[in-house]
Amino acid sequence: MCAALKILAFSGSARRESLNRKFLAVAVQAVRDAGADVTLIDLKDYALPLYDGDLEEAAGLPAAATKLIELISAHDALLIASPEYNSMLTPLLKNTLDWCTRGDGDPFAGKVAAVISASPGALGGIRSLKLAQQLLLHLGCQVVPGNTMLPHAHKAFDASGQLTEARTLKSLHALAAALVETTRKLRATG
Repeated sequence: MCAALKILAFSGSARRESLNRKFLAVAVQAVRDAGADVTLIDLKDYALPLYDGDLEEAAGLPAAATKLIELISAHDALLIASPEYNSMLTPLLKNTLDWCTRGDGDPFAGKVAAVISASPGALGGIRSLKLAQQLLLHLGCQVVPGNTMLPHAHKAFDASGQLTEARTLKSLHALAAALVETTRKLRATG
């Protein structure tokens, strides 16, 4: 019997009432239902300065970056909620990924990754989702295909935080199943 798959999940939003955090919570449960263990972290707990090569040269990697690299390395796959700011990735998400590429090894190479996005707008954060997928591919991840996004997210949750959009919930469960299955297959061949 092989050990359970370990998925690291985080959102690129620092807002307490973030729609992407709410969407990620639903996604985390879907991944757990699909048979994987999930570690959900808050990037606010890993505060990093704005990436600066001179700072890195003078002081080395910040302790938070080292811890994040260790977490990524200890997990089989990533589940990332990518909010959209002005049609782009959030600075928090981009800065986090930038710092995590600066260690001695490459924590992203060979990892499976799935990206979701929620937005109050009609496009559901698709532009940031696609940019995050592209960046993760560039970093060496095998990205689970799919556009699991939540448009009009400010209207999509009930008072208890449950997602009320049946179509999006179905898409989220399909992505979760694909993330677990792809990770399982990669682990079996790796």
